[in-house]
Amino acid sequence: MNDQQLEKKIRQDTAKVRRDLITLADDSAARLSRLESNVNQVTGKAKEDLTTWVDDSVSQLSEKVEKLTSDAKETVVGAAATVKKDVGHGLSQYNAKAQKVVDSVPGGLGKQAARYPWVGMSIALAVGFIVGSLLKPVWRPQG
Repeated sequence: MNDQQLEKKIRQDTAKVRRDLITLADDSAARLSRLESNVNQVTGKAKEDLTTWVDDSVSQLSEKVEKLTSDAKETVVGAAATVKKDVGHGLSQYNAKAQKVVDSVPGGLGKQAARYPWVGMSIALAVGFIVGSLLKPVWRPQG
């Protein structure tokens, strides 16, 4: 091989290496582009799945909170109705017993107490003093 043939061979080999490098660079760019596309697709799908999961969780939590709130309201309303009924029943029993006591008082004292409030207050004050004197402890001077 002479110098011209060697030079021609080197040029041909250089051109082939250059074409191979260009092809390799293009293939690498295409692979990177596909990789980027796949990463974007996977990321988008993950975002969608996460958003769906969060939305479902929030709606389930909201439903449970609403159910708990409605159950609590029903319980409170039911308890209030029961208390109101019990208090009404207790007051009617008290009124009936008080009316029996007033009817059994001789001399129309019950009617006067109903007509004049100061009579009722005086009677209540007198009864309070009597009960207080009976229930108070005996006072003894220290000495």
